[in-house]
Amino acid sequence: MNEELKKLYKTVILKHDKTPFNFEKKEGATYRVQAYNEICGDRFELFFEIKNGIIEDMSFYGFGCAISKASTSVLVKKINGQPIAEAKKIIELFLKNIISKNKNTEIKDEEMTAFSAAKDFPGRQKCATLAWDEMKKMVNVE
Repeated sequence: MNEELKKLYKTVILKHDKTPFNFEKKEGATYRVQAYNEICGDRFELFFEIKNGIIEDMSFYGFGCAISKASTSVLVKKINGQPIAEAKKIIELFLKNIISKNKNTEIKDEEMTAFSAAKDFPGRQKCATLAWDEMKKMVNVE
């Protein structure tokens, strides 16, 4: 991993771990998605509404390692306010970037690109993709 990517990875993770985007329970939310990693115990719940095909009022709450928390925070930030079709594209691009062996990325967004460093740490890939994998299942049903 190059030094620039390493620095970006640490910066994004620290920022989103300490001050996550929309980190709150929304008990009255119409939609909820649970992301749970049985191996390490990371557990997050995503809360949101879908109005006129747009994901709205999205938040999340839970606990886990800094990587899974930061990654979930970035997910919420990136797809909140997006039409479902656009959210699907964002999710697919993020997951492809994390899982692909190709070092080149199609992502121009620094926060999302930072997690491509998880490729170099196979044990951390699930941390980076946990909430994204679960949200992918949900938007593919809608």
